[in-house]
Amino acid sequence: MLFSPLKLPNGAVLSNRLAKAAMEENLADAGQVPGGALFNLYSAWAKGGPGMILTGNVMIDPKAMTGPGGVVLEQGSLADDDTRERFETWAGAGKSGGAKLVMQISHPGRQVYASMGTEAVSASETKVTLEGPANDMFAQARALSSDEILGLIKRFADTAHQAERAGFDGVQIHAAHGYLISQFLSPLTNRREDEWGGSLENRARFLLEAVRAVRARVEPGFIVAVKLNSADFQRGGFDVGDAKQVVDWLGGEALDFVELSGGNYESAAMMGLAADGRAQSTKDREMFFLDFAKDIAAAATMPIMVTGGVTRKDTAETALYEGVDIIGLARAMAYNPHLPKDWQAGRNLNTEITSVSWKNKALLSLANMALAKEQLNRLGAGKPVKAKQWPILATLAQQLKTLKQTSRYKAWLKSKELNDV
Repeated sequence: MLFSPLKLPNGAVLSNRLAKAAMEENLADAGQVPGGALFNLYSAWAKGGPGMILTGNVMIDPKAMTGPGGVVLEQGSLADDDTRERFETWAGAGKSGGAKLVMQISHPGRQVYASMGTEAVSASETKVTLEGPANDMFAQARALSSDEILGLIKRFADTAHQAERAGFDGVQIHAAHGYLISQFLSPLTNRREDEWGGSLENRARFLLEAVRAVRARVEPGFIVAVKLNSADFQRGGFDVGDAKQVVDWLGGEALDFVELSGGNYESAAMMGLAADGRAQSTKDREMFFLDFAKDIAAAATMPIMVTGGVTRKDTAETALYEGVDIIGLARAMAYNPHLPKDWQAGRNLNTEITSVSWKNKALLSLANMALAKEQLNRLGAGKPVKAKQWPILATLAQQLKTLKQTSRYKAWLKSKELNDV
């Protein structure tokens, strides 16, 4: 059943959606649980007036993290009183302004940093390939067995059930940006010859089974959504035609909306660059996924959300006029947490975001994420956003923080494994 969030006068929903969920992955407390930083951040966003808040990645498996400062929610997590209270407090903070709060649930597959010390897995034995020294950031992934795939589908359902118990209004299954389900969808990373690979129907099986498993574990009014790539933007990868077919199949499920984005760690589109790595103009960058969304939305039976760096009110309005139902405000709300209310009042119609234009795409991505993370850290600490940012300093500070969090994560995981024996 479709939810009824707060809406703008034209009926469209303004959603607080970070274009790259990894930007939130440095805000968890020790033990990979939500704490004060996330409570403050979501309270600030809730006051800003969005109709819906989508969280960043919440991981379904403690051994499969997109970053060492991320949150984990799995079967049994809420049995601990302190952990349950933390998730309930997070849910309360996000919903405090009247918005619906949807937890994005995810598994990174092969996109796990080698420094984390955990095993990378994927649809097939592949590796993330990047430019220069960044190529060593990710380890070779091994192929999952059929039994392991079924186990991970159950984990998605378990996490959704836990999210519902904690007071969240819904979950979004992350099947984009090169994470595990996206790896199954793409023929570049899925080279299997069993029922989980080959034809698009087989490659989409993981996603469809995950949607069904989640829906079977939650109440009918609980929101279930999917984040899907409109395309991978890699030759021979998942493309718009594939996306249209998958959205058509999803139309047969009890799904509340589909968010369309694009790209992965190896491609540039998700980082606000043209497919060849060139920087785009502000307008072109903001409209990047709109043409794909319009094409897919025309045949969709569920509401379609588009995300991709929208910072200008006129861009959002154009997308709405073109038939998109929900607009993701992406990094804009990291720089102006009051943006929806400002737009409704006719204020601050263009949001200025600090960005860099370095030639190395991997370093450029790190820097742009570090700049946004710096603002999130400030909001999480109860401070205002920073007017003047320095990309190099922000990147170095984020790398140092990641090193500390990696050590903390490894110690926690080792302790957890010993206690689980």
